[in-house]
Amino acid sequence: MKKILIKSVNWILASLIGLFGFASCRHKSMVIDMVVVEYGAPSATYTVKGAVVNEATQSPIEGIRVGYFPEEWNEDAYGPEPEYKQYSAFVTTNSNGEFTLTEQSFPASDNKLLVYVEDIDGAENGLFQSKMVEVDFNDAEPSGDTGNWYIGEFTVTSTIQLTSVEIGQ
Repeated sequence: MKKILIKSVNWILASLIGLFGFASCRHKSMVIDMVVVEYGAPSATYTVKGAVVNEATQSPIEGIRVGYFPEEWNEDAYGPEPEYKQYSAFVTTNSNGEFTLTEQSFPASDNKLLVYVEDIDGAENGLFQSKMVEVDFNDAEPSGDTGNWYIGEFTVTSTIQLTSVEIGQ
């Protein structure tokens, strides 16, 4: 009788842990506006290429960091925003202000990714205000080999304009 009771209790506990344990592992605010990534979820390569230019003069800007950041910072889920954001991928513009930023990731629910643009070289090439740009991949046609849960490469060309900042006059 004791063995049957222990087996029954173990079976019930294992069932409850299996049912409720994994379902509540993620904080609900971490899945808002995101695709919940699971085994077998498709992936894609997202590429943004183009140039960063001075908004006033339209001249290219060298030394600007352009980086993907997976989502807007959610303080409820992650705590206070760090001084330096951890980019999932980033590049620096060349002397012609050009960049090509590529990352392979899981598709965003609305097929849009956030790109952060910030001046990291100080006053060397002028001072510019940081900016967050939402890049829309909805009109980009997938290219490259697809299959085995890979849905292709999406490329968007964009010119990003930054506003120059004047320091103490």
